[in-house]
Amino acid sequence: MPRPREEFDDLREFQFRDPEEVLEDDQMYTVYEIARRLQGVDPERELDVETENILLDWAIPWMLDHSDAFVFAEPDDENEPGYYGLK
Repeated sequence: MPRPREEFDDLREFQFRDPEEVLEDDQMYTVYEIARRLQGVDPERELDVETENILLDWAIPWMLDHSDAFVFAEPDDENEPGYYGLK
């Protein structure tokens, strides 16, 4: 349900960063790590499943939009996520 704009104290511009601003060029990351870096969340911090899913909801479309900037490496095990890095 929509809420009146005046109910919010902190309104900020909606901006996405480029992959080069989020990732180190000599590192490979799981999609979970990328999702956390996009939001400035410590990769070691424990998160509940719902929060992790929300972060992924933002990260996956961002990665698809910037897919030409990424390379992919297969996971070590089929039950683990793959790794992504800058091209």
